[in-house]
Amino acid sequence: MARTPDYFKGKTIAITGAGSGIGRATAVIFAREGARIVCGDINVTGGEETVRRVSAAGGEAIFIPTDVTKRDDVRRFIHIGRERFGRIDFLLNSAGGALKRSAFLEIDDALWDLSFDLNVKGTFYGMQEMLPHMLDNGGGTIINIASMAHKRGGPGTSVHYASAKGAVVTMTLGVAREFADRGIRCLSISPASVDTAFQAASGTSKEQAQRALNSIPMKRIAEADEIAELVLFMCSDACQFMTADTVYVSGGGGYR
Repeated sequence: MARTPDYFKGKTIAITGAGSGIGRATAVIFAREGARIVCGDINVTGGEETVRRVSAAGGEAIFIPTDVTKRDDVRRFIHIGRERFGRIDFLLNSAGGALKRSAFLEIDDALWDLSFDLNVKGTFYGMQEMLPHMLDNGGGTIINIASMAHKRGGPGTSVHYASAKGAVVTMTLGVAREFADRGIRCLSISPASVDTAFQAASGTSKEQAQRALNSIPMKRIAEADEIAELVLFMCSDACQFMTADTVYVSGGGGYR
């Protein structure tokens, strides 16, 4: 929560991957606090549903169909958001995913390349397109969704995904340090398993899901809105000395 009452009122956040999961939960929570939302997602139906939920919460949002693997799409997403709301104060790069589970020797070029296009390039494009605008404004906050997988390596199922999220953590660190003296804060969040469409979309088996659950001392996985509330705090004026770090949200699961 912010130190200043109504801190988020009238401010704007742009969210990629806003059509579901952490992105959607963040949109609704920022709307609750009075922020305006620029929603981007490749899933038009999901993005439009997020706008409806924001409106039901009393907020204001627009949806722009966005494929984050295409720089022109990301540039358009930021441009339209700026035109509509005048300025964008926060960026959440939430679009990403493991695509499918695969043993290391079965990862082919297509899966490797698409994993990095979606998770790394998508985040890279978002930051490169947003940073000049934030610099013109005198500051801003960028939050990137990484993963606990980058510490665990993803053996047997998702080395491609873990490697891509490791690149997101490193890129966040570099951008944060490069722009720290110009009013920009850049952070990442590295969750363990979160209750979103991610698991089904990646083809996670019941056995794999159970192994992940067994490794968490709390004996449950995170809810999307728990991660979204953390995004809110990290963007707030209660968190202004924090930059460059990744925040692990694991239910006590650690790095194993």
